[in-house]
Amino acid sequence: MEVVVTSAEMQACDRYAIDTLKIPGLTLMENAGRGVVEMMEKHFGSLTGKTVVILCGKGNNGGDGYVVARHLFNRGAKVVVGVLGKGSEIKGDAKINYECLQKIAAKFKKGGMLQIQDLKSNKTLRLLPQADIVVDAIFGTGFSGEVRESYKSVIEWINKVDSKKVSVDVPSGVNANNGEISNVAVKADLTVTMALNKIGLIASGGMCCAGQVEVVDISIPKEIVALQKPTTFIVHGEDVRKVLPVRPLNAHKHSVGKIFVLAGSRGYTGAAAMTAGSAMRAGAGAVILGTPNSVYPILAKKLTEVMVEPLPDTEEGTLSLAAFDKIQEHMQWADIIICGPGISRNRETCQLIWRIISECDKKMLMDADGLNNLSEKISLLKNHLSKEIIITPHMGELSRLTGLSVVEIEKDRVRIARQTAKQFRLTLVLKGAPTVTADETGMVYINSTGNPGMASAGMGDVLSGLIGGLWAQGMAKTEAAYSGVYLHGYSGDLAMKKYGEKSLLAMDVHSFIPQSILEVEGGITL
Repeated sequence: MEVVVTSAEMQACDRYAIDTLKIPGLTLMENAGRGVVEMMEKHFGSLTGKTVVILCGKGNNGGDGYVVARHLFNRGAKVVVGVLGKGSEIKGDAKINYECLQKIAAKFKKGGMLQIQDLKSNKTLRLLPQADIVVDAIFGTGFSGEVRESYKSVIEWINKVDSKKVSVDVPSGVNANNGEISNVAVKADLTVTMALNKIGLIASGGMCCAGQVEVVDISIPKEIVALQKPTTFIVHGEDVRKVLPVRPLNAHKHSVGKIFVLAGSRGYTGAAAMTAGSAMRAGAGAVILGTPNSVYPILAKKLTEVMVEPLPDTEEGTLSLAAFDKIQEHMQWADIIICGPGISRNRETCQLIWRIISECDKKMLMDADGLNNLSEKISLLKNHLSKEIIITPHMGELSRLTGLSVVEIEKDRVRIARQTAKQFRLTLVLKGAPTVTADETGMVYINSTGNPGMASAGMGDVLSGLIGGLWAQGMAKTEAAYSGVYLHGYSGDLAMKKYGEKSLLAMDVHSFIPQSILEVEGGITL
């Protein structure tokens, strides 16, 4: 599984490589700069004759930029290096590469193919030529907080010019740990990051600024990464293929997963139907849907393979406390309970959910209004009887569970998902872009599939059924969760190719579940 790191974790790998293994920092910087140029060639073609402006800060990110400049010069590009800050402030390996570049520029100044300019004020930005490519080597992974005014105007200039933009390691202005942008950040077409992917490139505002992300090898041994005991990973198709259940030859409907879905209320029959239907599409052998008496006829007509059980309801057409005994019977039958989609926040229904979480010891997936009802009595979720629970909140639902604002969660979704999963002792799927799965051990799995077209009603109901259907077939709960998330996003990507983003519906995603499973099992992914 692909490891993804924070700035501190990457720095620990660098220090181990340099201090313990005695790999020179200059070697790592050289490999980084050369890797950036190779990725530029991959994405933009031959660089010979192109004009490239490289904006370099005074740290190691700027040092990478000086190496980029040298390799571009060697390839026949016209290179203009803009130095931000005083040359005297450049230290260490970056200084060596800066001085080397100065000597090359002085020795081969005829033709002006390599120029170095000190950008001492905003006015000097006007002296920079119109470029085919602008390279951002200003801050790198160590940046956090707000961009100061002197740098802010440079970043705004980068974003304004009509050139391809390349960021070295992390777009300047993006926090590498969480993707937060305080005021301004470079909007890159391509980000070339070193050794390992960074959380900030695939989360929050960072994912909107990174463009295409390429990870380049800079000669840090993979064994160093393992020594750091990584806890954050990106999920790809091969990771899911390895853990998907294999159906035995002697399988029967009760041996491959029995699921009881408690869902629906007056006006919310779609949520119940999509959850139950997606559980079967994921491979569950038998699904019973428990739903209020008043909506039973609608769901019995809508669903064919799912068994629909009418339950006592309130005057508002929601599940009544009187339904508990029947619900308990079905919970004893089931391997997995899915609870919450479309059940409403009716007071009596809320009390029913409290009783279920207090008395049910079965594996349980809690979603939507199940979570909203529990937010009124958090202690019940913290002290859940079941040893295995998955919750699948969106940011609003997680906000109600944790007391954190949606803005706080969005700024640091990986850390908060990890923290909450450990606190509640469960597996948490935080839906959004990207969807993050965290478990009670502190492991986090970031999804790599899905698209903006999936920001529409009903998608979460399909996801709950999909995760539950995989879990019922014997998968470990966290593997079922991140695999269900991946397949859900992949189904959405397949559906988008047919329908486009704007017209994508939850049932479109549901209809592509079989193809997504087939392709992932066959090792074929988009």
